Amino acid sequence: MVRLLFWIALIAAAFWLWRKFKAGSTASTSTPLDAPLKMVRCSHCGVHLPNDRALHRGNEWYCSTAHLEQGPSDKR
Repeated sequence: MVRLLFWIALIAAAFWLWRKFKAGSTASTSTPLDAPLKMVRCSHCGVHLPNDRALHRGNEWYCSTAHLEQGPSDKR
C-alpha cells in the first residue's frame, strides 16, 4: 500500500512540475506590449492627447479641427 501511495505522489509531482515548466515557457514567448504613445498638448486649450489622434500645423498640436482653425491661444 505504501508503494502505491509513493508512486501516485511521484507521478503527481512530476505532472505538477511539467505543467509549471510548460506554463513558464509559454509566458516568456508572449508578444511584448506596443510602445507607449507620445502625448502632446493642444496649443489652443491645453488638453493632452496621444499624438496619433492630434492634428498638427508646424510645431503646434491641436485636439480638433476647430482649434486648428482658431490657432494657438493667447492665455497660455
